[in-house]
Amino acid sequence: MRKMRFPSIGRTLSSTAMNTKQIAKILSVMACAAIKLSANAAEPSKPNVLVLLADDWRFDTLSCAGNPVVKTPNIDQLAHEGMRFTHSCVTTSICGVSRASLFTGQWMSRHGNKAFQAFKTPWKETYPGLLRDNGYYVGHVGKWHNGNFPTENFDFGRSYSGTHWIKQKDGTKIHVTQKNENDSLEFLQTRPKDKPFCLTLAFFATHAEDGNPLQYLPQPESMKWYENVNIPVPSNATEESLRRLPPFLSDEKNEGRVRWHWRFDTPEKYQTMMKNYYRLATEVDHTCGRVLEQLKTDGLLDNTIVIFTGDNGYFHGEHGLADKWYPHQESIRVPLIVRDPRMTKEQRDRTNDNFVLNVDIAPTILGAVGIKAPKTMQGVDFSPLYLAAKPPAWRDEFFYEFATVGNINKIPASQALVRKNEKYIFWPDFKKEQLFDLRSDAKEENDLSDDPTQKSKIAEMSKKLETLSNAAK
Repeated sequence: MRKMRFPSIGRTLSSTAMNTKQIAKILSVMACAAIKLSANAAEPSKPNVLVLLADDWRFDTLSCAGNPVVKTPNIDQLAHEGMRFTHSCVTTSICGVSRASLFTGQWMSRHGNKAFQAFKTPWKETYPGLLRDNGYYVGHVGKWHNGNFPTENFDFGRSYSGTHWIKQKDGTKIHVTQKNENDSLEFLQTRPKDKPFCLTLAFFATHAEDGNPLQYLPQPESMKWYENVNIPVPSNATEESLRRLPPFLSDEKNEGRVRWHWRFDTPEKYQTMMKNYYRLATEVDHTCGRVLEQLKTDGLLDNTIVIFTGDNGYFHGEHGLADKWYPHQESIRVPLIVRDPRMTKEQRDRTNDNFVLNVDIAPTILGAVGIKAPKTMQGVDFSPLYLAAKPPAWRDEFFYEFATVGNINKIPASQALVRKNEKYIFWPDFKKEQLFDLRSDAKEENDLSDDPTQKSKIAEMSKKLETLSNAAK
């Protein structure tokens, strides 16, 4: 606490000539100063919030998750100091929709962003809106992807994405991840010190630069990383796996196939693209480390809730596809790490395999800072999974949804009922059902929908999907 000095008070109190009015005035000044100090000291005791949101990172784009190539030492350390959720998933696997779900705690069916437009949820019902209304200094740095960036809703707002190299006012170019870092550090350095803060650092990396034949453009100094490494090709990145897909996915007009040709249609191209993808990931890790180090230097890290996650998964050639969108495991599973000051030593450096969804993050943030989540939020505060001595009963299934983008030949709509051991997929544009037994077929290669012995299972899961779909509205 800052010390206040009152050099004249001691002399005044010792004066025999002091009258009652003088004493009252002095005591009033002291009381006001004490109240002001108390208020300023109380604000920082509220936990700060830092959300690190990576782009196009699937669940295993982390060395701590077993990836044999990519190096993410700073995020690994975050997992060591917190809890990593191994079955974190998104309810819609595409940038804009998933980000809307993150902010609102709602499924696409409720917030209304079906691709890249603004969500319909009132701002006062989002986690940044509620935090700001409750005295937080709120910032957003990086990718937005929900219509026009609402600058007026943030105390500190810097929105940009779409390209890896950004032209600055002086004519020079800066890498998007370096700009993410600079802007985040500026936020921390210029924030008011008498307020708690919330910063959402929304990276553009490792998203490809669509339309650029190079796709992934790391910083020059990163090119030495992974130079002599051979990137393993997934076992189901094959023509055989592609042919097992429904015809509307294996068709060359499908966007997953179009982008596969951009990135993966020769062995040489695969190595080049994946190395640059991992270089972008390690650059993000470096920036995460710089921001976390600044928090530590400022004495704030142990009063800050840190969440690292991704907006959607990513195909690395599996099933002969690229990008995301579809309900396969590679597409819907994302990294999630939480470092919460309330965690005990025994609760840290652990993993949890419960289904935690992107819609759960907003109510969890609000619960941690003592703000009641609005009834419109559909996610659940998952902090008991890492704080409670006895973890609570938790969901064992969830509803996945995706709207048609462009046309049914480009990116068709999909729905899924996802369980740990099985998955039912429905493609509404084509009235096509699929069923996978994830216990024996983790890579989703063998569709059981034509198996007569699975009719009752399909009927049961189809009915449950309809129930959950209605509940998501």
